[in-house]
Amino acid sequence: MNSLLSNVKSASLIVNTFAKNGGCITRGLKSNLKIKWVRPEKIPSTHPSKSGDYLESTVKTSADEVACRYNQSQELKDAPEIVKKLFTLEYMSNQETKKMNHEKLRNLVKRHDMDYRSMEVTLAIMTSEIRHLQKMQEIHPRNKKTKVFLKELIEKRKKYLGDLRRWDYKRFEWVLEKLNIVYKPFPELWVNPTRKDSLRKLTSAHCDEIRQKKLEAYRAELEAQQIIFFKEKAEKLAFIRAEEIACGIEPTVSEEEIAAAQKKCAELQQ
Repeated sequence: MNSLLSNVKSASLIVNTFAKNGGCITRGLKSNLKIKWVRPEKIPSTHPSKSGDYLESTVKTSADEVACRYNQSQELKDAPEIVKKLFTLEYMSNQETKKMNHEKLRNLVKRHDMDYRSMEVTLAIMTSEIRHLQKMQEIHPRNKKTKVFLKELIEKRKKYLGDLRRWDYKRFEWVLEKLNIVYKPFPELWVNPTRKDSLRKLTSAHCDEIRQKKLEAYRAELEAQQIIFFKEKAEKLAFIRAEEIACGIEPTVSEEEIAAAQKKCAELQQ
């Protein structure tokens, strides 16, 4: 009878677990450690924090600026204000704003006015395009074509930055400073985070923390005993000196040693 009841309870437990997990039977390890591991959230490779574009851009583009193709037109400078407003970025397409950002970033690193193919200008145009596509990706996260192109562009810029770092490190640092980006190289060895390996590291860190707390407690205990030690030391040194003087022997303990012990005791009591 008892065995029958236990079998019924086991079956009901299995059925409840099966229903709770949506029709899937799961097996987990119940640990007694006071350590909880949560799988880290996967960050997309196109995210600014992963690509190194999370810093604020060094160039600013406002809606009242004249588009690139018309900002040097003499006829537009003499035109009425309402006509000038029609040629601002506010009334232009999004492509004109992107071109303006490209040109501003190019002007930060160009070697001369006709520089369009140097490594610095190439990286500047890539950075401007990456920032533009990241904004578009936030608006349209399901656009697969843009996401793939953005990922490939980030990896291409990362390769170019690695080459520039190997060729000329000072110029590499200067480009990073001008474009206000962070270089994140490809990892030498990529290891997927696993529960077992992460728990080992967390357990090791937990043990180190416990050991450090015990050492700090023991240190505090020893420092507390120093007050009694130096107080007894000063009293015993004074007693030895007094006894030696009373016996007519040259004292082996000086007054400076007694004063140093008393001073140390007073410092610890403060």
